[in-house]
Amino acid sequence: MDLVLFTLLSVVCIGAVLGMILSKNQAYSALFVVLAFACTAGFFALLDAPFIAVVQIIIYAGAILVLFIFVIMMVDVDAGLSPEKKKGTLYLSVLLGAILLIELLIALKAVFTPLGTVGNTSSGSPTDLGHLLFTKYLYPFEITSILILAALVGAIVLVKKREKE
Repeated sequence: MDLVLFTLLSVVCIGAVLGMILSKNQAYSALFVVLAFACTAGFFALLDAPFIAVVQIIIYAGAILVLFIFVIMMVDVDAGLSPEKKKGTLYLSVLLGAILLIELLIALKAVFTPLGTVGNTSSGSPTDLGHLLFTKYLYPFEITSILILAALVGAIVLVKKREKE
């Protein structure tokens, strides 16, 4: 049964990602992202990590996608880019594509290397996650909270500037 669910979730997730990439409408793309996040939560549920699956739905499919929708509504898509900016974005996209290709090659190399021994087989329970989050990963957790706070302050500043216009 797990194999059938995994196959179904995989097909739906790949379809959602392709729909997101190929969709011309930004709102539809955001809805396809919600579907892809829901499939990812299904993968976590299949891995016996129900807490992570629920967090995936609540945080990503709920909160972050609402922010995406707000950005889509506030950005004037019809304005377009000037030819100079289009040229700059072309160079930037080529650079980012090269970086992503390098990351893909590194990930593929890691896939084909033999696995070592597993030190800690955590079940993904809230207790295990909380212990790891506040011991081993305390600094990344705090840095993430500072980044989120900076994004919140930046959003407030942008809204204030837009209100003055």
